[in-house]
Amino acid sequence: MTATIKAQVLVPGTASAQVCALGEPLSFWGGYDPVTGTILDVRHPQSGICLAGKITILPSARGSAGTPACIAEAIRRGVAPAGFVLGTPDVNIATGARVAFELYRADCPVVCADTDDYDRLACSAALEIAADGTITIGET
Repeated sequence: MTATIKAQVLVPGTASAQVCALGEPLSFWGGYDPVTGTILDVRHPQSGICLAGKITILPSARGSAGTPACIAEAIRRGVAPAGFVLGTPDVNIATGARVAFELYRADCPVVCADTDDYDRLACSAALEIAADGTITIGET
């Protein structure tokens, strides 16, 4: 059985993939490897997890203006998340995805879900994100 949720679109695009829900915010500048798609931050509870090709659900990003470059480089290399579902809007993640689209025509949707929907999505195994922000919970 599938269900749908409407999220706020920060960067349009489409994605269908398994979910990797992060329990804590992540700093992409220094905490994430844009060459492998792996979380490097040894203090992060999911250190060592590869986000490549997964819809990454995270409450927020931590850190710097270096995040857009890291996200765009991971997208260029093909090791970025398939898309992002955020608990709070993040200009740095959105900028990285948008820059990658403009430079490389690579799709990486970024959406923001409200609190109740975010918790439900974080418990999902797989999601599909449509360009209009509709998220379908399924079994991809």
